Amino acid sequence: MSGLLLKIVYLIEILIVRHFVFLQGMPCDFFRSVGEVLERHGQRVSRINLSFGDWLYWHGKNAMNFRGCRKEWPDFLKNYIVNYGVTDLVLLGEQRKYHKEAVVLAKNLGVRVMATDFGYFRPDWITLEPNGMGGNSTMPKNPEDIMFLARDIPSIDFAKKYQDSGWRMSVGDLVASLGDALLSVLFPHYEISVERPHPFVYFPAMGRSLLLAKLRTKKVTKMLCELQKNNSPYFVFPLQLDHDFQIRAYSPYPGMTAAIDEVLASFASHAPKNFNLWVRVHPWDPGLINWKVHIHQTAHRWGIQDRVHYLEGGDLDGMMAGAEGVVTVNSTSGLKALQLGRPVKVLGQAVYDVRGLTHSGGLDAFWTEGVASDPQLLDAFVKLLVHRTQIRGVFFHPEGRRVAVEQFVQRLLVKAASPDA
Repeated sequence: MSGLLLKIVYLIEILIVRHFVFLQGMPCDFFRSVGEVLERHGQRVSRINLSFGDWLYWHGKNAMNFRGCRKEWPDFLKNYIVNYGVTDLVLLGEQRKYHKEAVVLAKNLGVRVMATDFGYFRPDWITLEPNGMGGNSTMPKNPEDIMFLARDIPSIDFAKKYQDSGWRMSVGDLVASLGDALLSVLFPHYEISVERPHPFVYFPAMGRSLLLAKLRTKKVTKMLCELQKNNSPYFVFPLQLDHDFQIRAYSPYPGMTAAIDEVLASFASHAPKNFNLWVRVHPWDPGLINWKVHIHQTAHRWGIQDRVHYLEGGDLDGMMAGAEGVVTVNSTSGLKALQLGRPVKVLGQAVYDVRGLTHSGGLDAFWTEGVASDPQLLDAFVKLLVHRTQIRGVFFHPEGRRVAVEQFVQRLLVKAASPDA
């Protein structure tokens, strides 16, 4: 078949079906399952593997491997999109090295991009959003637009329905990451996107951190009881992962150390003297940075060591529910804090950083001027956010995963028919 005739065939197919190309996803076969269901709906499906971890969870049918240098990636992908009539790219997060280039290329070629990740709401939601998430979200920022667009959307049931599997996620990540490191000869030019430490450092540290977290449970519970008995008003500052794209791509900070320094300095100078600050570690922090020591030293430097409390665990929702306010770089915990009726200050870029929802003034003023969000605007925003970007289910546990796959496919097909749906 000649090249011209082949392109005509592809153009005809595009009018009837779409061609979904999947790039990197979660360390499991979720994407492959979505692809299989899409095929049953008559759609064309392909997968491009960039690493051993990608290959592990989707190889064989519909999958091909890219083993070239990253500088060759844009030309390779452009040729693939043009020659095979690609209409949609589906990927985990838009900030990975290969994904960033793919998103720019796709937009220039009129290819739709759908990015996914864990949900804006926890624990049993998944995000699937056009163009990207967080700072790249297409959610409106104007309160009037939000109220108008959400006017006919029904209320959302947030009662927990599914439980994800932390151990399945951990094992999947471990196997894929170690495979990338030990079998790099299979994809010799692959460049890892995540900025976390080498697997031989990260996973032992992560295992140690999780074990210590369990051993500290009684200590943390006792500490929280003592703080609550003290009955002093407090703010909560939930830490995020130092290597996370939310910090590296959607915040003004190179890492959490700079964010901690700014928050403690502002708290020391501008928060009421009878207020405390509770700093709570992220549950998946690998413990490679001694946050406890850094926070203690910084608080001591500002003379607020008796007012700053570092918590190595505990129920974050419960902490936030009793707080005078919550400061966050851009964690999804900020959205939960809004739902709990707490004032929130966002330091980076967040999908929920909207006038009328979060504190629009500076951090220094937040300690005394922060107020809870407009409840009607919050209700409208939550409904619109779920309607546009959220899917019920989980990535790793079989029950919630089956539901998520079906809804994922439905959302892909509905969005293909009507991008505003």
